[in-house]
Amino acid sequence: MSSRCYEIAVIPGDGIGEEVVREGLKVLELASSLFDFSYETRNYPFGADHYLETGVSMPEEVFDELRQLDAILLGAIGDPRIEVGFLERAIIAGVRFKLDLFVNLRPIKLYAEHLCPLKGKKPQDVDLVVVRENTEDAYTGIGGHLKKGTPDEVALQTMIYTRKGCERACRYAFELARKRGGKKRVTLVDKANAVRAQDIWTRTFAEVGEEYPDLEKDHAYIDAACMWMIKNPEWFDVLVTPNLFGDIITDLGAMVQGGMGIAASGNIHPGKVSMFEPIHGSAPKYKGQNKANPLATVAAVQMMLDFLGEGAAAAAIEGAVMELLSSRRVPTLDASSGLGTDEIGNLVVSELRKQAG
Repeated sequence: MSSRCYEIAVIPGDGIGEEVVREGLKVLELASSLFDFSYETRNYPFGADHYLETGVSMPEEVFDELRQLDAILLGAIGDPRIEVGFLERAIIAGVRFKLDLFVNLRPIKLYAEHLCPLKGKKPQDVDLVVVRENTEDAYTGIGGHLKKGTPDEVALQTMIYTRKGCERACRYAFELARKRGGKKRVTLVDKANAVRAQDIWTRTFAEVGEEYPDLEKDHAYIDAACMWMIKNPEWFDVLVTPNLFGDIITDLGAMVQGGMGIAASGNIHPGKVSMFEPIHGSAPKYKGQNKANPLATVAAVQMMLDFLGEGAAAAAIEGAVMELLSSRRVPTLDASSGLGTDEIGNLVVSELRKQAG
């Protein structure tokens, strides 16, 4: 057995989660044999069915177990039978906040020109990554309702920014820009002209940036950044942004790269257990139909392996996905490809053998 053995938690979750995770694990299994590492999985049942059967969303002791592992692979969370956002807050946000996964890392990379909705944009024009701060802002849940359901109702949600939160996200972005073979440019995206509390981002970015004289620093307000993402995506390299704006701009970026069917994210705390997931949601209408495209989950596995230090395996998986999309052997990124979930997984496995060979 390889000396490199990883313990990975697997949470398939809801809807198409189980189907796409199955294909992601199929790719992981082959990668481990081709690139000389091993792994063990711990499977967790948490999601809608488990909650409806037991009344338990995610027990506190499970978070203690997860802290001892190397990585978490999540499928999808969300079910129309349960209050909107309940499971997402308990499971996804629970993991992010309780494990202090302070970076939400979202690569935005175009693998084939025909997938991009923007006229004339080619793969070399869309290759950027967003570092979204993942544990602060309006997502902390500080707020509430007064006189709910009456004409006098008041609703409050507080945006929280700390120097620590801003600094570690900015530093991660600068370090990432140094490692990438990109433009060596880091762009801060905020709205400090209108939301003056975000001046803490502006000042922290500038101060941390002084430690990286080799990198170009840029700044854009969120509304302008969304405009430029469409007009000139080739301008961007690494973006760093507060949680709420990061949530918005990364989904915009997913469309630029072809759609949710290829978009994956890492919820990261460097040196500690981190979580990787496709970001397309649970798509309950496709559950059990073998129609969902699993490539976003395959991309999440790729990100997980890169995080674990298995760079060669990650690169080979990415190469396999790129070949399948650019050759149109997988013609679309949604459920209309004409290929089954398992068929696409098998194609990735077959192409991965070629990439590694």
